[in-house]
Amino acid sequence: MPIESGSCASARQAKQKRKSHTLSIRRTNSSEQERSGLQRDMLEGQDSKLPSSVRNTLLELFGQIEREFENLYIENLELRREIDTLNERLAAEGQTVDGAELSKGQLKTKASHSTSQLSQKLKTTYKASTSKIVSSFKTTTSRAICQLVKEYVGHRDGIWDVSVAKTQPVVLGTASADHTALLWSIETGKCLAKYVGHVGSVNSIKFHPTEQVALTASGDQTAHIWRYIVQLPTPQPTADCNQMSGEDEVEFSDKDEPDGDGDGSSDCPTVRAPLTSLKSHQGVVIAADWLVGGKQAVTASWDRTANLYDVETSELVHSLTGHDQELTHCCTHPTQRLVVTSSRDTTFRLWDFRDPSIHSVNVFQGHTDTVTSAVFTVGDNVVSGSDDRTVKVWDLKNMRSPIATIRTDSAVNRINVCVGQRIIALPHDNRQVRLFDMSGVRLARLPRSNRQGHRRMVCCSAWSEDHPICNLFTCGFDRQAIGWNINIPALLQEK
Repeated sequence: MPIESGSCASARQAKQKRKSHTLSIRRTNSSEQERSGLQRDMLEGQDSKLPSSVRNTLLELFGQIEREFENLYIENLELRREIDTLNERLAAEGQTVDGAELSKGQLKTKASHSTSQLSQKLKTTYKASTSKIVSSFKTTTSRAICQLVKEYVGHRDGIWDVSVAKTQPVVLGTASADHTALLWSIETGKCLAKYVGHVGSVNSIKFHPTEQVALTASGDQTAHIWRYIVQLPTPQPTADCNQMSGEDEVEFSDKDEPDGDGDGSSDCPTVRAPLTSLKSHQGVVIAADWLVGGKQAVTASWDRTANLYDVETSELVHSLTGHDQELTHCCTHPTQRLVVTSSRDTTFRLWDFRDPSIHSVNVFQGHTDTVTSAVFTVGDNVVSGSDDRTVKVWDLKNMRSPIATIRTDSAVNRINVCVGQRIIALPHDNRQVRLFDMSGVRLARLPRSNRQGHRRMVCCSAWSEDHPICNLFTCGFDRQAIGWNINIPALLQEK
């Protein structure tokens, strides 16, 4: 009869330990509901001045904390058992390796390396689990820091882009799939002007750096430059939009729309024809922007090219080719003649026009899906967002790898950076808007409940750093734009 070896005995003993441990986990899970119900009954029986909804929220959070740490404790025990089993197996195998005994030092080094790997796994699991709990509390505290100020309702279809004028009077611009672009009073939410010159979806709007002129890109394969003249209305007292309900956040279906279906733009002045039409593309023009100084403009199209135009003559100066698939966005540097274009080919490209005789291009490859946007900061950084659910921060002097990566739970649409404070606003497909700093640390999430926030996909965000009332704007496919007041000092202090 064969004699059982030491290694087999150790394996059988470890298997029995894991089996008994599995039974203990099942017993723990089976009594979890009873224990949570008992805790709820005990707390509900006590006198409390808290509203029932707030008390229920606290109970759920505390229950979540208990479950998370209980799971961590169980996993810690399991990992420790695996370490013991590994050490026993190494001790058994250490008797003969290639006909020679392992020295104590060699065995200790091998066991130490395996133990360090398991310890690192435990630390990673602990960090990921506890971050979920911290995020739950941070969402609640961020409500007082990120407050909804005004809703801009008047479009008849989804809004693709939002922008803030750089000159006085400071107005808000929105570009919509309803073939129009609207200009709004930020303070009152009143529509000031409507542009109806396009015959396709208006996909982008950008304001001239020094004049009351707007640049719009459209699905009709053109980009238009048009002049507007607006007069800001006198602000009227409005109801406080910042009051938060004590109710839990609720989900909305894609059929939910803003209250009322009235056209808030019906009585505002209408601009019907452009000053200049840029017509060199053979496909949808998805985005456009002004180069520094405002004498040239760049457009990005689904025909896989970006075009650089002279604004005064409407002539095509350069056609930027190289992307393998449709372009999704273009952005210009605020102080230098640099352009960045993003594409469905999972890359974005940097084009340099600082030297008229040299138009160098750098290709950034770091995403695994469509790059939905790439934007400049004041320094030597570019921030890119993608459908692969990541946002990456790049150094223009070293394009081999990003200096920071932000991982999210949903595709990221057109991002925007608060240049002065270096805060990134991330609009998502799942209707969330999150704020991060340039190092990848999450700062806040904008409130989204049954009373405020977007009800469908959030398409774009835009910062207005100098405006005293609203310093962040978002727009979505729920046909509305929203103005937010972000208490940036308090936000950075919480970090």
